[in-house]
Amino acid sequence: MADSIQEILKEDTSFDGFAKTQLPMVVTNPNLEDNPIVYVNHAFTQQTGYARSSVIGRNCRFLQGEGSDKLAVDRLRDGISRRESVSVDILNYRANGEPFMNRLLVAPLADEGGHLTYFVGIQKELKSGQMGAAAEEIDAQLVEIQDRVETDMSIIISMIRQQSNSTSLPEEYEALTRRIETLQLLYEEMKLSDVQSNRDIIHLASYLSRLCCAIGHAYGRSGIRLNLQIDPVDVPIETASRVGLVASELLANAYQHAFDRIETGLIEVRMSQLSAGGLRLTVSDDGLGIPSFMRWPDTGSVGGRMISGLIEGLEGTLQLSRGAAGSFIAIDVPAGASLAE
Repeated sequence: MADSIQEILKEDTSFDGFAKTQLPMVVTNPNLEDNPIVYVNHAFTQQTGYARSSVIGRNCRFLQGEGSDKLAVDRLRDGISRRESVSVDILNYRANGEPFMNRLLVAPLADEGGHLTYFVGIQKELKSGQMGAAAEEIDAQLVEIQDRVETDMSIIISMIRQQSNSTSLPEEYEALTRRIETLQLLYEEMKLSDVQSNRDIIHLASYLSRLCCAIGHAYGRSGIRLNLQIDPVDVPIETASRVGLVASELLANAYQHAFDRIETGLIEVRMSQLSAGGLRLTVSDDGLGIPSFMRWPDTGSVGGRMISGLIEGLEGTLQLSRGAAGSFIAIDVPAGASLAE
């Protein structure tokens, strides 16, 4: 995975691959009726002018219009129906009605059992000077990008099983968005690693600090404080991705459940390097606490499966302590699985 995850940097005219651009991305769920969108990134909303809230739950065909070539539409539809990767140049329309030519690559994403879970679409607006040979180069780069995104998302997809009913779709969208954006923050951290010619190593303290603040902004409310104490340490990319996803699950869970009907509280996230060389991540709160009768993490839930699978992938251990107020969760990662050489 360390060789496959690449950083997303801001758009530039050279378009020299995933490491030098933030490409519009959309994820759809073919297991739901009409294969609706369940995630779009910020680059997509910037390119199309559509707000995220206005596209979630809709099929991507709303981007098409009167000028969209029927052959391109049929080729796209056929590739999706066959569950195959497909690349097309298609005329799409922004929210204000402005047309633009779009190079679109759609690819299926399957879980470890081979079950189709999502489609991911990566797109690039084609300018007049990017046709012909330039467009062929873009197509090759999009294929490379799709391969990397597929590998990156596999760490999530392999732990998520399709929800059995549609009543929890808003929660599914919200959780999926948070998990993908946890990886996107990692891509941004890789920008610095690339600049420093150290692209396989992540500054974990910087990544976790930004991640925790982002989750606190999204889930926090007045009266709930967040305290961070994170030691500086460099780790391989694969370790950073798993630790980040674990931290995301634990912190979101604390915000969502630890302070029900409680006006004030404290959540603390600590990450320290152990004397033997490993890492310890702790997330604690002084809220309601996880009930003693509750099995946690609950592998019957998506979040519980993710936490268990991620810790297993880190060769780590989890310890849960229930105090008089709140809960204390400690994740230990051994040196061999955590530290950069």
